[in-house]
Amino acid sequence: MNTLKHQHFIIFKPYGYLSQFINNQTKRNNKKLLGELYPFPETTMAIGRLDEDSEGLLLLTTDGKMSELIRSSKIEKEYLAQVDGIITEKAIEKLQNGVEIGFEGIKYQTKPCNAFKLDKAPNLSERGKKIRDNRHGPTSWVSITLREGKFRQVRKMTAAVGFPTLRLVRIRIGSFKLDKMNIGEVLKVDDLISLDNKTSK
Repeated sequence: MNTLKHQHFIIFKPYGYLSQFINNQTKRNNKKLLGELYPFPETTMAIGRLDEDSEGLLLLTTDGKMSELIRSSKIEKEYLAQVDGIITEKAIEKLQNGVEIGFEGIKYQTKPCNAFKLDKAPNLSERGKKIRDNRHGPTSWVSITLREGKFRQVRKMTAAVGFPTLRLVRIRIGSFKLDKMNIGEVLKVDDLISLDNKTSK
């Protein structure tokens, strides 16, 4: 009988970190890895990824079956994107209906999603690397909730409607929320079962 108790974590991945524990890149050896944030068990793996320039909620587990289940499910993921310029209602509508992006060398039509412009900037900690200032023009924030996760999808989507992403923060996965976590903070949780709550914010 296997009595091994798996461990699960939620973290606020900082800007500039890879969503992995081993650097597979040959060009740069000075990449920041998740293991620098906390003494995770040796078998810990990230469930899905956030690219190096993105921040926010990331789930980790020692349970490979749980990781596979969550990645294969249509779990909602909510992102806040700070974009270049004041995003228009027309652009928001295009995001909601799906846009064409490039994925693995082919054209891909994103699925319809929940997207809306924020009335004001969200209350987030300042990023490690400064976002450009207002001298370079105004910016705005948009919330985008997806049930898919192609490589750099949100960035490609906002660029496709004419508003490139300057900062990207994932604030929710299923029922888990970033809430008031600090950048780099790691929380150990009992399980990830409640992640199955797919109700939109």
